[in-house]
Amino acid sequence: MSGSQLWDDVDFYFSSHLSPEDDALQAALRDSEAAGLPHISVTAPQGKFLQLLAEIQGARNILEIGTLAGYSTIWLARALPEDGRLISLEYSAKHADVATRNLARAGLDRIVEVRVGPALESLPKLADENPPPFDLVFIDADKANNRHYVEWALRLSRAGSLIVVDNVVRGGKIADADSTEPDIVGTRAAIELIAAHPRLTGTAVQTVGSKGYDGFALARVLG
Repeated sequence: MSGSQLWDDVDFYFSSHLSPEDDALQAALRDSEAAGLPHISVTAPQGKFLQLLAEIQGARNILEIGTLAGYSTIWLARALPEDGRLISLEYSAKHADVATRNLARAGLDRIVEVRVGPALESLPKLADENPPPFDLVFIDADKANNRHYVEWALRLSRAGSLIVVDNVVRGGKIADADSTEPDIVGTRAAIELIAAHPRLTGTAVQTVGSKGYDGFALARVLG
């Protein structure tokens, strides 16, 4: 058995027991595929991981940077109380349209808002609204701008908030200090910002599974 097949089998075992997908989640993936969106959503175990993090945080306000079809958005939004709020920023109007339908079908459109446009344009507008601090920020957008997204997450959060950055291992390429790939350069800059910033403490976790070899970075905002 190949390593990748074993990873798939383990993911299936964990998913079936700990994070089974209901109709809304399965439909979100089907609609994503039917619309030709890239197959880059988090896996079910990773989605449940995000939901648990939000629940542990006692999150009432969540910011997501990168919506895609809304699969991870559904997991996160389900951790919120009835008066909670999740704002998700999505570059592509096509992706946002699919996500909006998926969220409505999941019964989450009342607490989730999808905003369309480049995140680095949406974030200053969001800051101008002076929203309540976000308790959790999930960053899963274009990796070249990861450092900028972490900076904005810090600005829009509070002491005790959690920042999660997806896809930081890049198949091991993150260790290549000589890489000129924008995704690697941007992700390394985000990791080094977390390491150096006096208001952040963090770590990174390597993962294997249906999405291959990758991982998350997690940072907690200090006082």
